[in-house]
Amino acid sequence: MNLEQALERVRTGPQGPEVAAFFDFDGTIVHGFSGVHFFRDRVLAGKVSASELAATMINGIRGTETEEDFERFVAIAFKAWRGHTEDELYEIGRRLFMTTIAGHLYPEAWQLIGAHQNAGHTVVIASSASRYQIQAAGDALGVEHILFTPLEVENGVLTGRVDGKSLWRSGKAEAARNFVETHGIDAEASYTYSNGGEDVEFLAVAGNPTATNPDRTLTRFAIERDWPIMRFRPRGTPGARELVRTAAAYGGMFGSVWTGLGLGLINRSRKTALDSIISIGTEVSLALAGVNVRIVGEANAWAARPAVFIFNHQSQLDPVVLAKVLRQDFTGVTKKEMANDPLFGPLLRFVGATFVDRTNTERAVAALGPVVDTLREGTSIVIAPEGTRSLTPAIGRFKKGAFHIAMQAGVPIVPVVIRNAGEILWKHSTLLRSGTVDVAVLEPIDVSGWSRENFGEHIAEVEDLYRRTLSSWPTD
Repeated sequence: MNLEQALERVRTGPQGPEVAAFFDFDGTIVHGFSGVHFFRDRVLAGKVSASELAATMINGIRGTETEEDFERFVAIAFKAWRGHTEDELYEIGRRLFMTTIAGHLYPEAWQLIGAHQNAGHTVVIASSASRYQIQAAGDALGVEHILFTPLEVENGVLTGRVDGKSLWRSGKAEAARNFVETHGIDAEASYTYSNGGEDVEFLAVAGNPTATNPDRTLTRFAIERDWPIMRFRPRGTPGARELVRTAAAYGGMFGSVWTGLGLGLINRSRKTALDSIISIGTEVSLALAGVNVRIVGEANAWAARPAVFIFNHQSQLDPVVLAKVLRQDFTGVTKKEMANDPLFGPLLRFVGATFVDRTNTERAVAALGPVVDTLREGTSIVIAPEGTRSLTPAIGRFKKGAFHIAMQAGVPIVPVVIRNAGEILWKHSTLLRSGTVDVAVLEPIDVSGWSRENFGEHIAEVEDLYRRTLSSWPTD
């Protein structure tokens, strides 16, 4: 079963909160084992003794073939957390999610979770990890219900002991069955997703089990029981190939800048230079990086110009993707820090970008004044209304600036929805992966009828348009 078939199954199946979707965490929602990042964080901070490190590694090498093995392993692993407060561990979890774990989130898992949420289903993350390792991801994904291995806490401080049974193998299955009973869930109509052979009993809790990125054991069980198998694109760690592609992409981009400037000088035209930089630079850099851009609704990019083009922002790759889509006669609005960027600062200044001080509202408003004139003179503007790059593909709250500018200039808003750019170049990554970025250019939105009274409602409608587009991708 591929992802689109899985999404269609959710869209066309039973709707409502009595249907649950249970997701395993490590290997299903995120690539790899999130516990490694927690343990590494403590090692680097000098908070794990040599004996704790040795004991944990030995038990890891022994493997976890039985539930007794696993209970012994977690008893040693969580013992190292003794003396920490819950607040400390939640903070570590939030920091590690922002800096590392969010970069291992499977985009396909995010889409699946979103589809279940749009269907009104009760979404649950079930994991043998502690809540401190999962909560930040649950918050980012909008998942309220989390089943986890409980740890003993006294007066807000961890004792280092597990408080009950770990949620591994039968423990996870039992926790899922209890959730079904206590929340009035229709088990036969519900869904389970996991990657490990130890989760066969957990997957069987619901009527729609899916072996997701299954290991050998689960693959064998899934084939025997005729369960659908779904595999996500391996995330992996960027290596030499990605390093070479990234260097080539940057080299191609800046080589194209000099080519464009040369053409501009020959033709004595700044516009020629700009158009050449954009058209040549984006094509060359994307090709060298092994990145394909697949566009739906491309005609909408030309239906109404000048316009304010808005886009959802998760990756530094987004401006390059937008340049390929829009091609000419546009400039951008970006944070003031980019003006001093040694690589992109000079290029952004040359193309006439507006730099905004996001820490000072008055200065930001003043900086946007000339942008209205730019639009009236025939040049389109590109703005990310979220204001900053997001950690996940989820749509954040839109700020009002882009919409104010469109109303003042008397031009339409054109939504550009980008999917998968964060998978190719994540927020905290510097290396490009190869792959395909999907772009949907939606129909221009006339803002001439908007007023101060209904301004917020209209912006909320545009936000929702992005969410609906990401959950149900359009076709030409």
